[in-house]
Amino acid sequence: MAYPIAPGSTAYSGVFIPEIWSTKMIEKYYDGTVLSVISNTDYEGEIRNQGDKVIIRTMPTLEIHDYKIGQSLTTQRPIGGTIELLIDKGFYWNAIIDDVVKKQQDIDQMNLWATDASEQMKIKLDRRVLASIYPDIAANNKGATAGRLSGNVNLGATGTPLAITRTNILDTILYMGQVLDEENVPETGRWLMMPYWATTLLKLSDIKDASLTNDGTSPLRNGRVGMIDRFTIYNSNLLPTFVDGANNTTQFLAGTTDGMTFATQLTNTESLRAESTFGELMRGLMVYGHKVVKPEALTAAYVRQG
Repeated sequence: MAYPIAPGSTAYSGVFIPEIWSTKMIEKYYDGTVLSVISNTDYEGEIRNQGDKVIIRTMPTLEIHDYKIGQSLTTQRPIGGTIELLIDKGFYWNAIIDDVVKKQQDIDQMNLWATDASEQMKIKLDRRVLASIYPDIAANNKGATAGRLSGNVNLGATGTPLAITRTNILDTILYMGQVLDEENVPETGRWLMMPYWATTLLKLSDIKDASLTNDGTSPLRNGRVGMIDRFTIYNSNLLPTFVDGANNTTQFLAGTTDGMTFATQLTNTESLRAESTFGELMRGLMVYGHKVVKPEALTAAYVRQG
């Protein structure tokens, strides 16, 4: 806004006083992406182009037999199975800047666009993959009767989402840990992802036992969530949301990186001349694939805010 002038005086702003455009752009906030820390990328180096297929071999299960002296031994020829990771999805971006604009601009817009496109593709990838995990989780590790051995852990189900409050959120996390324990999932490297409103409830809950967080002091004293039980807690605004009757629902997802694999690669980033106008095109292509490869290493709670 130009400096105010008295009535009848000459306005120089925009005539003799030029407008100055800052070369610094307002920082853009992006949703935090977490896919790379909750899944493994063991096969990322093996993909090159969209349509590739990665064959993953699985460990066979050896049969254990009782033994008696003098008996004939049963022989097994172990054969493991295979899992196919298809690199069959992709995202692209394609932007143009006119030559006149590029010549007269005072900032490198193309470089800024490339940076933004990279962040936007990561966000889109996280949202797409996170929304696909729940159906592939082992049946014993979700629902109102979760627990491979106990079968009595209520983690919510369609029509009856689990109402999460400040008084039961810690219990829910511990029960999710129990579900993984019953599947003999390793304790190291466990993660749990929840929306921000759930983390707020967690901070408001009565977390007094510092041993639960693996911290030297209670989170109520140091203001940091840290680890709960054996889970490293992650927040995300990209978890799937649903309307279930009168409820807005979402998911808590937990497990280890053994549960899911994904592979992604920015296969092309190129700059070229536009054909139908005087301008320069910049575009990029990213291909990816993802798959739950060990369903028993994952668990989920179907929840709503109580």
